[in-house]
Amino acid sequence: MVKYVIRARVEVDGIVDKHDIVGAVFGQTEGLLGSELDLRDLQEKGRIGRISVEVRQQGSRVVGEILVPSNLDRVETALVAAMLETVDKVGPFGARVRVTDIVDVRRERIKKVVERAKEIMLTMIKEKEIDVKEILQEIESSVKAAELVYYGPEGLPAGPDVDKSDTIIIVEGRADVLNLLRYGYRSVIALEGAKGEIPETVVKLSKSKKTIAFLDGDRAGDMILKELTRVAKIDLVARAPPGREVEELAGKEIAKALKNAIPLEVYLQRLAEEEAEKVEEKVEAPPAVTVPEAEAVSEVAIPEAAVKTVESLRGTLESVVFDRSWTEIARVPVKDLVDKLIGDELKDAYAIVADGVITQRLVDVASAKGVSVLVGARIGAISKKPANLVVLTFDDVKS
Repeated sequence: MVKYVIRARVEVDGIVDKHDIVGAVFGQTEGLLGSELDLRDLQEKGRIGRISVEVRQQGSRVVGEILVPSNLDRVETALVAAMLETVDKVGPFGARVRVTDIVDVRRERIKKVVERAKEIMLTMIKEKEIDVKEILQEIESSVKAAELVYYGPEGLPAGPDVDKSDTIIIVEGRADVLNLLRYGYRSVIALEGAKGEIPETVVKLSKSKKTIAFLDGDRAGDMILKELTRVAKIDLVARAPPGREVEELAGKEIAKALKNAIPLEVYLQRLAEEEAEKVEEKVEAPPAVTVPEAEAVSEVAIPEAAVKTVESLRGTLESVVFDRSWTEIARVPVKDLVDKLIGDELKDAYAIVADGVITQRLVDVASAKGVSVLVGARIGAISKKPANLVVLTFDDVKS
């Protein structure tokens, strides 16, 4: 950004063009103050801008103004200005240059900003008196509208906007609905009264709306979510803080939990990782097992039936065990998989497809037990993989 602009009046005792004056400025100042203040060099370095000249003819002579933009400091700019006044000829004609002003561009901009700020203060910022009656009416109408209703054939506790809103919040019970209504969340519905099953009303609503499952921060919340995902479409998952229930949360806590809601797939993946970590902490190291010599395995053909199994496992936190002919021989929760392998309950296991994270622990135990293929939702931090074991992710075996 240009710091200063040098303004100088020029008078030439003859008829000349603009470029004649510019040429005279460069020619007669060249080397005058050494190479550091040579105008051509300064212009190439961007320290001096393009020199412009405006002239008009007065009889047999020309008068006008020279403008020199400068990015130099104040002292250097003053030297350049004084150097301009040494120009005394343009072509064959005598000339006189006199500096009339050095404009501080930044200060001029600040002046414009200040003036504009004054205009804004006068014309745009208008104080408005607070209408207390209007505020009271707004609060009263809001409270009246946020009344509990009973929705669908099951009579589920809900807010008044379940039908109107494009997004619904699914909670566990009536007290949760009342608490969310208290803080202005009107498109909420509870699972209460379902007698152990997910209400069909909730299932139908989930198919046509964006759904947020907002559950208590305990183990029961995870179990309810698992049941929900079997029959309903859940887009986002929000949880109360660990050990807390939705019905006891304050407004800020509710807002924070809903703001931090995450996609269902991401939540289930995190849940699987947590379960895997718990298993690793709980299970002691397996006894030393002599692994029979085997050829290194680099690739394996996954049959179509096994590929379909991969798709069906997503979100279940279960694992399926196959024998060498790719026949299913067992289904085991991911959290129990390592224990089952160590206890020799899966002796004929050749391949395992697990809706969880493949950890170094699982790799070590599976390899020791003669498993040849491991397929998981995600591969964790594995520092050592046996040559006789193929490790893949769900995405690797998509049909």
